[in-house]
Amino acid sequence: MALTTDPRTDRASAPAPPSRRGGAFQGALASRFLGYAILIFFSLVFLYPFVIQIANSFKTEPDAAANSLSPVPQPFTADSMVRIFEGTAFPTWLGNSLLVTVIVTLSRVLLDSMAGYALSRLRFRGRGLLFAGIIALMAVPPVVLLIPKFLVLNQLGIYNSYAALIVPIMADAAGVFIMKQFFDSVPASVEEAARLDGAGVFRTFWSVVLPMARPALITLTILSFQGSWNEFPHTVVAVQDPALFTLPRGVADLVSGSLGAGTQYPLKLGVALLATIPVAIIFVVFQRYFVRGATEGAERG
Repeated sequence: MALTTDPRTDRASAPAPPSRRGGAFQGALASRFLGYAILIFFSLVFLYPFVIQIANSFKTEPDAAANSLSPVPQPFTADSMVRIFEGTAFPTWLGNSLLVTVIVTLSRVLLDSMAGYALSRLRFRGRGLLFAGIIALMAVPPVVLLIPKFLVLNQLGIYNSYAALIVPIMADAAGVFIMKQFFDSVPASVEEAARLDGAGVFRTFWSVVLPMARPALITLTILSFQGSWNEFPHTVVAVQDPALFTLPRGVADLVSGSLGAGTQYPLKLGVALLATIPVAIIFVVFQRYFVRGATEGAERG
């Protein structure tokens, strides 16, 4: 057996015996297997409620009441889906949610990016105090602002309208913070070169800096879409007209029992399932961009 020289001791040492190498390999394999087993277990714990939701959406009323935790419908039926479109205001809720979500998402991407750029690049008195206020606003629980929101909407005369659903959430502190932090990582030399070519502040922002912020913009778009689509507390104080209900408000009203008696698990869970699909599609489609945006933002920071 060939001997090797240990540079630290200048003495010949024999390689590790095969039994020791085999034991180390088996230990690493067991550790990896245990790690995967833990991940699979918690994944199943996380996913099982969604499996139950899907299964109960295609059960009959008696089966859902008697076997609510069974992942297999017996028998399988799509009657609840038919009842959703024929017996509830789901099409109205869906249309309102799409309208509010699209407008709010576009406005947040535009306004949050402009505000973030202004806080990052423009030097004005009170800039630090304003940014500190935005950080403080992120720490305020949203439920604390419900009554002030109602009073402001009522005073402005836009209560119980589409404007009440849209205007108060057209910008958010978290989006401004995300964009400000990203713009801080963009080299100022890029903007200086644009100004030497005669570009103004807005032209520099729109044509030079904003395209560089694509990862942050994608992240902000996903978060804004998800947040506005699932927004519920704001709708409680903004509207009371059932014709203006969005999906979260309509689902809550349905679950509370105002649209029918009994448990109606298939109907209620079917509505919740349909309300979840758009957000799931958006996340799956843009997942790689979302992860890439977070990674690039960390690298730049």
